[in-house]
Amino acid sequence: MSYILIGLGNPGEEYQETRHNTGRIILDAFLKKAVKDYGFSELAGDKKTLSLKSAGKIGKEAVLCLEPETMMNNSGKSVKDLVTSPKKAENLVVIYDDLDLPIGTFKISFNRGSGGHRGVESIIKHIKTKAFVRFRIGTCPETPGGKLKKPQGEDKVIDFILGKFKPAELDELKKVAKKTTDALVCLVEEGRDIAMNRFN
Repeated sequence: MSYILIGLGNPGEEYQETRHNTGRIILDAFLKKAVKDYGFSELAGDKKTLSLKSAGKIGKEAVLCLEPETMMNNSGKSVKDLVTSPKKAENLVVIYDDLDLPIGTFKISFNRGSGGHRGVESIIKHIKTKAFVRFRIGTCPETPGGKLKKPQGEDKVIDFILGKFKPAELDELKKVAKKTTDALVCLVEEGRDIAMNRFN
């Protein structure tokens, strides 16, 4: 069985550390461990998948990691030639920012809609199924009482997700990155259901 982990974001320096690049930030953290502990290849450009690519094995499982070099709205182009059946889709793991979750949290889910996320919409459109794993990483600030402070209106949402994380938020993201790395390793080694039960 082989897994494909894809961290969504936009390429280019101007998008580094923006909220919409959370998927890439989380996958980068996973790859630090994967290169060091499991001998994965370093990220390198790959014309076939239009992405930065790294590959390796965790136990007996082959793992391919991709960071699309298309813009977010065309993320599906990177996996359309790799995920060619519903069975293969079940081993696709899409990591992305989620405004419906507070920063410092994440959720693993399977076979859901896009929640309005354009990168996820693009993947569903290109592989013609929504039955794949999501790692939804929270990016929404909270009030002191624990309520989500979501921006209202499309323009404000776009400004917010393309804005950079504050230093304190990046610290929160680093903590989440450690947990998500453990969860990704667990998913590859022990399967989706065990990872969801252990980390959700």
